[in-house]
Amino acid sequence: MSIELDLIIDSADESVDMKSGLESMQGVSDAVRRTAEAILSGKTPKRQSHKDSVRTSLKRSFKGSYGHTFSLDIYDEELSKKLSDMGRATFLELMKHFLLESIYQHVEDISPDAQKYIDSLGSTSEEIVKQLRISSLKKIHDVPSKFHYDIKVRYLDERGRKFIIGKFDSNSAMVLHVKESSESHEIMISVTRLNIHTGNGRLQIKGHNETVAFNFGIEYKDVDIEAKKFFSENLNYNNGIPESKWQYLRVIVIPLTLPHGEIVKYIVKGFHRNE
Repeated sequence: MSIELDLIIDSADESVDMKSGLESMQGVSDAVRRTAEAILSGKTPKRQSHKDSVRTSLKRSFKGSYGHTFSLDIYDEELSKKLSDMGRATFLELMKHFLLESIYQHVEDISPDAQKYIDSLGSTSEEIVKQLRISSLKKIHDVPSKFHYDIKVRYLDERGRKFIIGKFDSNSAMVLHVKESSESHEIMISVTRLNIHTGNGRLQIKGHNETVAFNFGIEYKDVDIEAKKFFSENLNYNNGIPESKWQYLRVIVIPLTLPHGEIVKYIVKGFHRNE
């Protein structure tokens, strides 16, 4: 079974440095293969070879900005059946989810079907993101970092329509230099998303409109049950009611920041019950 994708480097009429172009293409290939295999098998591959049951195949180039079509090929019968049962739309939504998570972004409205698969992956979902950050992101961002050209990974449906499932640019390249703050902070937050299998989620600071990723910095199974209930109960309480009626939590966090100061994630270190 195959899924046709393409990779485009937005270089306009400019040529692309061959070494950097090939490096970024290799990074995209690695990311797509690793993510696909993990989604379908429930295991995160550490090494890849030309004999793997999930591979990518280079197809043809196209005019305009530099790009190539390529296919994601599934050679294992069991994995092919898993993909067929899941459906391509859900599979590609999951692919987009993990590619975005690796650069500290997220899908705003993930479907119930996709969320079900994320939950079923358990701790593997965290491993997928970690592996992408360790093994693929630096390669992918070779072109954006050095030449400031954006890279897009797109899905081509049966009608020839193209949908972006990953975009990497000079801004997302800054995630390669994320730093953990040496100081903790106390903030008032509402929980807007929480994976009860991994402890990963998103929070919204009181008075702010945007959400930010968070986790507990340790294996979720080691998080105190009171803390788990503290966060999950807040999510349940605020779900479906006007923001003006939300309840907020006082939590102690350590921020992860980009070089220019933007906070992309909070590591929760403690909490206070409001009296």
